[in-house]
Amino acid sequence: MRIRILITLLITCFAVIEATPAALKVGLIYDVTGRGDLSFCDAAYAGAKKAKDEWGFKLTEVTPSLSTDNELTLRRLAKLKYDLIIGVGFLFQEPMNRVASDFPDVKFALIDAVIEQPNVASLTYRAHEGTFLAGVISALKTEEKQIGFIGGMKVPLVEAFEIGYRAGITATNPDLKLVADYVGVTPQAFNDPAKAKELALSQYNRGIDIILAAAGASGLGVLEAAKATQKSIIWVDSNGNNLAPGLVLTSVIKGVEISVYETIKSVQEGNFSGGLKEYGLKEGGVEYIIDDVNRALLSDEILEQVETFKAKIIAGDIVVPHERQ
Repeated sequence: MRIRILITLLITCFAVIEATPAALKVGLIYDVTGRGDLSFCDAAYAGAKKAKDEWGFKLTEVTPSLSTDNELTLRRLAKLKYDLIIGVGFLFQEPMNRVASDFPDVKFALIDAVIEQPNVASLTYRAHEGTFLAGVISALKTEEKQIGFIGGMKVPLVEAFEIGYRAGITATNPDLKLVADYVGVTPQAFNDPAKAKELALSQYNRGIDIILAAAGASGLGVLEAAKATQKSIIWVDSNGNNLAPGLVLTSVIKGVEISVYETIKSVQEGNFSGGLKEYGLKEGGVEYIIDDVNRALLSDEILEQVETFKAKIIAGDIVVPHERQ
């Protein structure tokens, strides 16, 4: 009788073990800047951490160097049967395309670029809609006739920030001029604060009083220049309003945090799907931030005009450009 009871208990225990799903394994591979950029990579980590805190899975973070073979890193995680592998940035597009093809049972997510494979979720953002609104703010706040922009790597993805910004400025005051500089033409341009600071100081010293920085970790150099000259800056990708209170007019955020969280959630709940996932003002995936830190910098009249433009973009009455004409 005791033996029979013991066997029954063992069978029940095994059944419970089999019914308990294994914890997820998620790999988060950053671009060359890694965590600590107070921008793009930090936003991706915030989304992954929120999901990890909720479900308690294994999160592996990888920060490549310029000499790292991104494809090899992706393959290593895929061979270890990670449930989801996230590439933070467009630089992963080509290597992830190849690896995803070789590992059709592994789920992938790519931020800021598109891969047309069923096991890849392509997370993209109409950030130019957000920088358009930042352009409206800059045009209404500037006391000069020219406004600045500093980008990281000169590629279409970053140029879209500039193009949207320029469109917002022109729509508000066509007499204003936008001066745009880029840190470089290689991925290192996203991690060169010294060069970005040099460019920013040059712009500020020529009379520009507001600069939008879309440069990854290089944006920290623009921030230093803003502090040194006590002139204004607009941050992107994450909320940087508190980085220099009184100087950061606003922050234009992309939905990197929420899109990473939602992608992990879809894997956790078993309803992951590949394909394009686009986030803009309409979807709540792009926004300009007004909080207690910067609220006093922007008058009600300015915010009313910004909200009017925002409503027109959401309604489709204004289509913000993102490519050079």
